[in-house]
Amino acid sequence: MSYRVGVDVGGTFTDIFLLNEQSGKSFTAKVPSTPADPSIAVIEGIAKACRQNGVDPREIGHVMHGTTVATNAVLTGNGAKVGLIVTEGYRQVLHLARGFVPGALSGWINFVKGKPLAELHSTIEVSERMGADGKIVRPLDEAKLRADVRRLADTGVGAVTICLINSYANSAHEERVEEIVREVLPDMSISVSSKTLPEMQEYERAVTSVANAFVKPVVSRYVTNLQNNLQATMGDVKLSILRSDGGLAAARSAADYPVNLLMSGPAGGVAGAIWVARQAGFDNIITFDMGGTSTDVCLVEGGEAQVRRETVVHDVIVRASSVDVRTVGAGGGSIATVPELTKALRVGPQSAGAVPGPAAYNKGGELPTVTDANVVLGYLPSESKLGGDMAIRRDLALKAVQKVADALHLSVEDAAEGIIRIVNENMFGALRLVSVEQGYDPRRFSLMGFGGAGPLHANALGRLLKAWPVIIPPGPGVLCAAGDATTSLRDEAARTLIAPVDSISRDELRTYFAELEQRVRATLDADGIARDEQDVRYQVDMRYAGQSADITISFEPAEFEQSGLVLAAERFNVLHEQMFNFSLDKAKEIVNLRVIAQGGGAEVGSLVAPKGDGNPARAAIETTRVYSDARWHEATIYDRSKLCEGDRVEGPAIVFELDSTTLILPGSHAMVDKVGNLLIRDND
Repeated sequence: MSYRVGVDVGGTFTDIFLLNEQSGKSFTAKVPSTPADPSIAVIEGIAKACRQNGVDPREIGHVMHGTTVATNAVLTGNGAKVGLIVTEGYRQVLHLARGFVPGALSGWINFVKGKPLAELHSTIEVSERMGADGKIVRPLDEAKLRADVRRLADTGVGAVTICLINSYANSAHEERVEEIVREVLPDMSISVSSKTLPEMQEYERAVTSVANAFVKPVVSRYVTNLQNNLQATMGDVKLSILRSDGGLAAARSAADYPVNLLMSGPAGGVAGAIWVARQAGFDNIITFDMGGTSTDVCLVEGGEAQVRRETVVHDVIVRASSVDVRTVGAGGGSIATVPELTKALRVGPQSAGAVPGPAAYNKGGELPTVTDANVVLGYLPSESKLGGDMAIRRDLALKAVQKVADALHLSVEDAAEGIIRIVNENMFGALRLVSVEQGYDPRRFSLMGFGGAGPLHANALGRLLKAWPVIIPPGPGVLCAAGDATTSLRDEAARTLIAPVDSISRDELRTYFAELEQRVRATLDADGIARDEQDVRYQVDMRYAGQSADITISFEPAEFEQSGLVLAAERFNVLHEQMFNFSLDKAKEIVNLRVIAQGGGAEVGSLVAPKGDGNPARAAIETTRVYSDARWHEATIYDRSKLCEGDRVEGPAIVFELDSTTLILPGSHAMVDKVGNLLIRDND
């Protein structure tokens, strides 16, 4: 037998999804995260899953890992000190950046410009010049470069980025600079812009390449250590890392281009949600992944997640494809505070995280959190166990939330309900960002809630968003890890080509697409993906002539062969109308061409729920009380493992399972569908 493992490292828990590749049977495990060294929890979690299910770790052939190592390096500023090499006259490229209007007056007051990831004293200018047509305007002064690189080394840099003007058109000077840097500094980590992002726009190319260099040593060290530890316990195991765009990258590629991993963790949840939704027959969903530290939301239309050409981590914006996930600092560990000055209740973004965690975890935490509020309200019964062995302490949760109650002169229950309502509104704002503000009516979508805390809040978010049904998948607490295990290898290649759509020939475009396709197929070939298992898609970044902003349009190679860019141009008009509420009868032009190749995913057995008779009484554990709308209600706790297809669970109710707990509010009910999803709807 052979197994593959999906691993998702969150701020509070590390989730394991162990999959038998022959039978499709899966097993799960959850262990506390180890922020100081995330790989420790990965090894411990896999060992726990194997031990509990009688699996020999050496039967595991492939580990797929969604990681936040790159993200955390940017958020905490704990990346490498980066030296930047630019063309003479472009020393301040990162400081000039792009014009940005943060909003109304309050936006200007609160706006703090982020510090560039490469400092001026660590930036050197190269005497050279490449034209936009790819022709050499001024040759490279190698002697001066060598002297400057030696001085750069004295500044203590741990990584170097090379970003020269117009290198996307001709990378010869960048390649030569790289050779010289390697001669002078043989052990230096180097990122080259024409390899990282071979597209126009100097600032975007520079900041993306610098971000890649900033996190590269950290990610490379982590991936190498993890690979060594996995091989020590499992033998010849293959490690792949989830990319921001939802595809997998081989470990070596992930270490070389970690800028593509900045949204690795959230992308796993989206992949898992799509996997479940496809089996249940839902094409349009909004994903709602609430963990211990943050909440990630994403819109999926027609079974495909929205992908954007930017990845945003705090105040760093890089040009790298990523699933369009919006993140807010709202999670089960979000801390509730009442500032002395305003006396207004606030929730997050500060989090108790894994250490010390919410007070109810009994690990030393004393501050009131969202989890503690859920415990006080009866939504998370004290009989529950997180990760299978972490008991919930209601007395400690009451003591923590009482601090908020005293500050607001409220009962402890009303204070707890206030905490829940505020965190729900915070998450509602993120859900609107991916739906209403992108031109989508959320009433056309279902809301899928998952993550350790998502099912506790999903019913309430469904009411705010008017997105029905609210879907709670089986194993919602480990869905991100399931997404890691069921996705596939992916690579992309791009080149800048600025040309009017109407004037460029199909033959010329075919030549460019063929070159890019050859590059991405070669990557999948190297990872053992057969050609007949490789799915290829073309993309073009298009804009109206004279515009600066562009929109990415995807299409199949067969569509291109049939009609060239006619269909792409029509789709551009539709998307422009949807996003900006207007379109123009105006000439269009190409900005960039891109080819994406993806291998086949894992062959996973379909999810199937046993048939039931509509009566969930067989799954009832006991009665309890929950506090909602300022009063207590009698409720029933159900064991989800005993619910069957067709069962109807009336709210208020709590559905308990090992990795998560689902709340069904008064006035709502849940139906169990054919794959075991809980489909929650309001009664009216």
